[in-house]
Amino acid sequence: MIALETELPTVPSVRLIAPLGLSTPHVAPVEVTASGARSRLVADPASGQHALCLTLEEDRITLRWRFETGGAPYPETLFQHRESRYTRAAAALSEEASAIARKGGLRALARHVAGMFHYGHPESRFYDDADEIPQLCSMTEGSCVDINAYFIAAARAAGYDAGYVTGYFIPGEKRTWCEDMHCWVVTRDNGIVQEWDIAHHLKMGARDIDPGLNPKPGVRVPMAHSMGLNFPALGVADLKLLSEPMWLFPDGHWQQADLSITLEGYDALAHARD
Repeated sequence: MIALETELPTVPSVRLIAPLGLSTPHVAPVEVTASGARSRLVADPASGQHALCLTLEEDRITLRWRFETGGAPYPETLFQHRESRYTRAAAALSEEASAIARKGGLRALARHVAGMFHYGHPESRFYDDADEIPQLCSMTEGSCVDINAYFIAAARAAGYDAGYVTGYFIPGEKRTWCEDMHCWVVTRDNGIVQEWDIAHHLKMGARDIDPGLNPKPGVRVPMAHSMGLNFPALGVADLKLLSEPMWLFPDGHWQQADLSITLEGYDALAHARD
C-alpha cells in the first residue's frame, strides 16, 4: 500500500483547504479520508481540480491519501495558460526565452534558468509586487516555487507546453516522512513529455540541467497542479498554488499549516519510476 498522512492541530473558526491528489503516469490517488472535521468538495472550474474544504470538529485533524502505482497521462489542463500574475511572462523575459530556445531548445532554456538562481527561501520573492514574472538580470535567491514559476513562464513564452506539479518529496534517507511541500515541472514539445527539477539540481551543486526528476534519491507524491487557482465557492481568486493543507482565515488570508507528514510504501513508489 502507498499512503500519505498529514496530522495537525486545529485552529478555531478557520477552514482548512486540502488538495485531493493528482494522477500522473507514475502514481494515482484512489482515496482520501479526513477525521476530526466535516468536509465538502470545492472546485477550480478552469483546471477541473477539486479540493477539500474542512470545517473543524475536533482538536486535531488527520488527512490520509491512498495511492496506487500507474495512472493517467498528465492532464491537458496542466499545460494550459492561465491568466495569472504567477504564470504571465514580462515582455523582456519572453524575448529572452524565445531567443535562447531558438538557439538551444528546451534544455538550454532550463540551464539558463538554473544559472539565474541560487537555492534558498528568501523572505521576499522577486515577483512579489509584480503583475507578471519579470526578467531576471542577476543571480537571485529562490525556492523550488520561485525557480519553477520562472521556468514555466519562460518555457511557455518560448512556445513550449509547460505545467507545474505540486506535492511532496520524500528523501531516500528519510523514507517514511518529510517536512514540507515540493514542486516540479512537466514540459511537452512535439508530443514528447519530460519532467524537470531544477531546484534539486541546484541543491546538489549541479547547473547542467537535464530532464529527470530525481538527481537526489527519493520519491514523489503528486497533489495538485498549476499556479493561479480559482475557487469561486470560497471566494478565492488567483491562489498561488495548492500543494498541501492550508488555513483559509475569515478575512481571506492564507497560512501554512504546521503538519506532520508521513509515508507508507516508499519502495512501491520507487519501483513505479523504474
